[in-house]
Amino acid sequence: MSLFRVWQITQFELTRLFATKRGLLALAAFAMVWFMIFKYLIAEAVPFLSGPMFKDIARQVAGGIGFQELISWPEAEFAIYWVISLYCFPLFSLFVSSDQTVGDRQRGTLRFLSLRSTRDEILLGRYLGQLLIVAILIVSTVLATLLIMSYRDPALFSNGLLLGLKLSIQLTLISMPFIALMAFLNIVTSSSRLSIVMAILLFTLGSAVIAYFAHYIPFIDVLFYAFPGEQIADVAGQKNTSFIDWLLPVIQSVGWLFISIVALRKRAL
Repeated sequence: MSLFRVWQITQFELTRLFATKRGLLALAAFAMVWFMIFKYLIAEAVPFLSGPMFKDIARQVAGGIGFQELISWPEAEFAIYWVISLYCFPLFSLFVSSDQTVGDRQRGTLRFLSLRSTRDEILLGRYLGQLLIVAILIVSTVLATLLIMSYRDPALFSNGLLLGLKLSIQLTLISMPFIALMAFLNIVTSSSRLSIVMAILLFTLGSAVIAYFAHYIPFIDVLFYAFPGEQIADVAGQKNTSFIDWLLPVIQSVGWLFISIVALRKRAL
């Protein structure tokens, strides 16, 4: 495997998003969605969390759902950002990475690419490209949150910078297996739309089926660990998280990528 060719394919994924009309339109839509989130959710909720009249109420509500640690953060913007991003970015990752190889396979260009690169290089390059795109978008929203928070209270900038770096890494780790799952679904389905449908069925019907059989055969519970995002509820409160919680998405990503590589090697292009 040539790392140079993998990096070239990764760069091409960045070019498709940041240097094409279609990609720039998608970025504009992403920016508008986050503008609405910042304006109507984060900016409106911060006075509620910080205000003396509502602080006790917010603390009691947050304690009831396990978010007590977040309420204690002076960087209230980041507390709200974390809760929103924790569920938005995994879902966003499914959509943004829904066309890693299936579109090229339909058009026949994947066969052309395989003349100059191995199938493993194409798959890993596309995966790393999508992961880098998601990471860049995460960092951009973190920086926007940092600017909003610093405008409210400039004294929080230095601590907010470190907290923003930590949240960026955590959100990128959480998003990794979702992109790897889409890499696999791109191989076993015939379109990007069908890949998204399969992902939705996997997270809804698939988890329900496993839960049903686990009622009779308890050890089947272990299959839940193959689902990306299995640890999200454990890390949401940012308290008592373990190293395993952050290692699990890496293991899931490696597992889904390994299955994807095996499937792509056997698949006719």
